[in-house]
Amino acid sequence: MTTVYTRVASPLGELLLVGESDSTAEGLRLVSLSVPRQKGGAVVQDGWLRAPELFAGVVAQVEAYFAGRSTRFDVPFAEGVGTEFQRRVWKVLESIPYGQTLSYGEVAAQVGASGAGVRAVGTAIGRNPLLVVRPCHRVIGADGALRGYAGGLERKQLLLGLEGAACVERVAGTGG
Repeated sequence: MTTVYTRVASPLGELLLVGESDSTAEGLRLVSLSVPRQKGGAVVQDGWLRAPELFAGVVAQVEAYFAGRSTRFDVPFAEGVGTEFQRRVWKVLESIPYGQTLSYGEVAAQVGASGAGVRAVGTAIGRNPLLVVRPCHRVIGADGALRGYAGGLERKQLLLGLEGAACVERVAGTGG
């Protein structure tokens, strides 16, 4: 497998898409989708191959999402990324419908980690390498406030606004 990447413009800034490929678009598995200055975001490494042609299908889906023409992604993800617990949490993220939200506590309950496990769930969500396509932006505080997004709360607010989610007005720590 070869690590390949491309960049694509978006309302969030220039996205960096990283994948594993056997040199065909059908063999591409998405490893990461990062926004500029993302906490823990991918950085192009020596030996990676710039291959925008392999990402054409993924880019088309991302562009359709931002244009409001699509509400879901059908993108193959790289396997073996994250711990077993993180993958369980990420599976819940993938099930949250477009325009809807869950609280961190609700996600924790779905993976059997309620109570003190909410913090571990928040950490797992923060390590999601596939922003936008694995919708961690749809997880909010129990009080309805926007909290904890590796790409920045302003981007979380933009994504939820694009989806028409009801909670986009309240950003944690702003008093509103």
